[in-house]
Parts: sequence; structure tokens; C-alpha cells
Amino acid sequence: MFRHTKLLQFEAKPEKPDPVYAHKLQELIGGAFGEMTVTMQYLFQGWNCRIEGKYKDLIMDTATEEIGHVEMLATMVARLLEGAPATATAESVKDPVMAAVIGGMDVQQAIVAGGGALPADSNGTPWNGKYIVASGNLLADFRANAAAEAQGRLQTARLYNMTDDPGVKAMLQFNLARDTVHQKQWLAAIEELKADGLEDDIAPNALLDEEDQTHNHTIWHLSDGPDGAKGTSWTTDAGIEYLMDPEPLGGPGTAPKPDPALYGTYAPLQDAKGTAKGKAKDVKNKLT
Repeated sequence: MFRHTKLLQFEAKPEKPDPVYAHKLQELIGGAFGEMTVTMQYLFQGWNCRIEGKYKDLIMDTATEEIGHVEMLATMVARLLEGAPATATAESVKDPVMAAVIGGMDVQQAIVAGGGALPADSNGTPWNGKYIVASGNLLADFRANAAAEAQGRLQTARLYNMTDDPGVKAMLQFNLARDTVHQKQWLAAIEELKADGLEDDIAPNALLDEEDQTHNHTIWHLSDGPDGAKGTSWTTDAGIEYLMDPEPLGGPGTAPKPDPALYGTYAPLQDAKGTAKGKAKDVKNKLT
């Protein structure tokens, strides 16, 4: 059961409307690493968690907080759009500066949302459930959570530098702080999973004895950059060998004959110019 409290977790009051910035702020709502993503990611992780207790409670606490972050941002967007669709648009044809401002706002916020936020990113692309990670493996999920919070904090930091509005900046300062602590908590929870003996360094920690033992401790040098092998943390310290001249282990990646009903272009005997068969055919033609 969820219960809504009619108070924001933190205040969301801009000093003045700014429809262009409202457009930008959509990224923190419906972008791939926005608040809708972490909200749904944590909710489904919590609902799918098979362990009652501290891990599930941490996930659900954070998930519920993230719902409040969506509310804060949606409220901020609505206040940044205040008066923009009704009054600013009418004047835009008279004032070139205003026309440029209106040209930078998200018209969907006016036409579809009636001057409010949308479940979409800053390009207007609708939020997608495929953004979320909820695998049931807490080690894999907590690593994904730390990465999501890092990307979200990065985007918040960039947006923080795109406004001078003190009200907007105050809310973003709060968001930055929460992204900081959420990164810390997921990284700490990963270590606690290990300490509790539930997971190890590798996710999942099954089938380690069945995997190909020849290839579970090598990095293949496959780019022109020569310095990868100098990283002692992922070579000497981790017991990983850097293969400086790896050889391919498989044969040609030739696709099989296509289904005739699919009309894929296919020739059973390739005799194009330059191939061995093509050259042999040229020699035979010259001899005859």
C-alpha cells in the first residue's frame, strides 16, 4: 500500500518562469537515468526481492523516495511553465527575443500536458520500461543502481550549471545530495551482501567451475592503445593476464543457406573476381 502526503520532500519554487529550462528539466523526469527510471527500477527490485528484511526494506525505502522526486520535478516544471503557453505565445510574434524563447520550449508540455510535465525526456521521447534493471540478483541490481545514480547525478550537475534561478538551484542541490547518498548506500549494500555470504565478486557466483578456465583470467589486447596492460589493479592485483597478441579461436563467420521463402541473396559457389575460384576460372577461360 502506498499513501501520498500532500507535501513535497523538498521545496520546488523557481524565482520566475522559464519554459526553456522546463524543457531541459524533462531529462531528469523521463530520461533513461531520470527519476521515473530509478523509481520503477527500485520498485520492481523490491517487489521481486526474495529476502525479507534489511535489503528489501532499503530498496523499498529508496523506491518510495524516488516517487517523491518525480513529484518535485513535475511541480518545478509546472511552475517554470506558469503563464508560458497562454501569454508568452501570443506575444512571441511581436518580440524576436520572446519568439526565440518560445521556440526553445517543449510544445508538448503546452499542447498535451496543459502547461505541465510529461513522462518523457528532454527530446520528448516517452519514458520506456526497458530502461529499468530488476533481475532478482541483488549484486547485479545494486551495481546497476549505483551506476544509475551516478549517471543521474551527472545529468543533475550539468543542469545545475545551466540555470541561475536560486529556487531551481536549491532543489537541485537537494537532488545532488540524495544522489550522493544513494550511490554510497548501494556501494555499501554490495559489500554487505558479500559480508553476509549471499554474493561474491562475480554475479552470479554460480557455474564458475563449469566455465572455460582458459579464458576466465585474460584481457585481449584488441585496440591500438598499448597502455591497457599497465593497469595493475586489473592485471597483477586481480590475477588477470593481458594477451598482447590474441588469435581468433573460431572459423569464418559464414551464415548458413537462407530459407528460400525469405529470398535472401545466396550463391552456392562464390566465384567473384579476386577469390581463388574466380582466379581459377579466369585461368581456365584464358586457356580455352
